[in-house]
Amino acid sequence: MSRRREERGSAVVEFALVLPVVVLVLLAVVEVTMVARTQYELVHAAREGARTAATVPDPSLAVAAVNAALDPDMVGRVKVLVERPETVGSMAVVTVVLPYRLGALILGGLQIDLRARSVMRVEQ
Repeated sequence: MSRRREERGSAVVEFALVLPVVVLVLLAVVEVTMVARTQYELVHAAREGARTAATVPDPSLAVAAVNAALDPDMVGRVKVLVERPETVGSMAVVTVVLPYRLGALILGGLQIDLRARSVMRVEQ
């Protein structure tokens, strides 16, 4: 065998060993990006809900504001908790919880809860 054939064969073996690791890293980066995007959406929705809860005494309107700020596919899966005291100047708290399934291909669908919480002072 010539030396070139042996080197070419070892390059193929090295590539075959490294490729799965590279694919796993790329999939992990994509998954982290998706989790960060979803978390950002939850924070935005919690902020919208808290803004509504701070200005309107009806908690169902705060829940509606959260649902309006979310993607339609999240609305059925999200849990919204509204704490709104009657006293002006106290804090209205809106917590949004979304069960999120991580990497169905890699981790077998490990489920975590993504949470966002927003607090605003009651105005009325």
